[in-house]
Amino acid sequence: MPKFQAPTAPPAAVAPADPNKVVLTIGDEKITEAQYDELLSSLPAQYQTMARGPAKRAFAEQLVQVKLLAQQAEKDKLADDPKVRDEIAFQRENLLAGVMFQHLQDTVKVTDAEIQKYYDEHKADYEVVKARHILVRVKGAPMPAAPGKPELTDAEALAKAEAIRKRIEAGEDFATLAKTESDDGSSSQGGELGEFKKGMMVPPFEKAAFAAKVGEVTEPVKTPFGYHLIKVESHDTKPLAEVRADIEKKLRPEVAREEVTALRKNATVVVDDSFFGPAAPPAAPSLGPAH
Repeated sequence: MPKFQAPTAPPAAVAPADPNKVVLTIGDEKITEAQYDELLSSLPAQYQTMARGPAKRAFAEQLVQVKLLAQQAEKDKLADDPKVRDEIAFQRENLLAGVMFQHLQDTVKVTDAEIQKYYDEHKADYEVVKARHILVRVKGAPMPAAPGKPELTDAEALAKAEAIRKRIEAGEDFATLAKTESDDGSSSQGGELGEFKKGMMVPPFEKAAFAAKVGEVTEPVKTPFGYHLIKVESHDTKPLAEVRADIEKKLRPEVAREEVTALRKNATVVVDDSFFGPAAPPAAPSLGPAH
């Protein structure tokens, strides 16, 4: 049963073997291994992966080109051009704004009341189900059929699923039947899917699993993969203490944006409506990402 894959975390920087070793010399500028690694750490995660791996040399060559052009621009005093000077100043402010917003996110205080409010309003997000399933694949399903197994029509697959359910009701073990009858990769583990939350499974499967009573076997559930029999082994809501850190992380950007709003209120800002157009109506107040 395909599951949702969480985004991968940015690659961790590898400690330099010799941080003071000069790895790049560009004119009069020398860049040590530690300085190069620090430069990479400022890049988006996907670029870090490439620049530390298969594109390491290519990135170094690109950096050489940037540095050489910048050095020549300094020699030719292009930075003294008013237009270039203004552009550099704006880029500096843009960088500082990003650094400041990150600083706000890292330092703002998310109150206990805000965390409790978010938890109470999003409890469904913290429901978790542990279940097993048996899949009877239908012809044309996204995954290939197992070698030697017949391709079943929709009606044939449904009939087989119903027959397996009757065997379970008659006393046969669900996990044992999953090993011999399920067409899913989880069959070798007796259909064990482990714990999952909402948004991780295809909608019909999710709806049936979260609606099922613990210990009971569902009627056949149709998905693009075929017909599933689901046995829920537990259905719980994670306590606040367990998800508190995750909620705080989600709320920090919103609380930081509130700090930005406060900065604007305390500053003198005049926007010419005749030039920029009227201001958009204020959005409804919210706390936390939209769902």
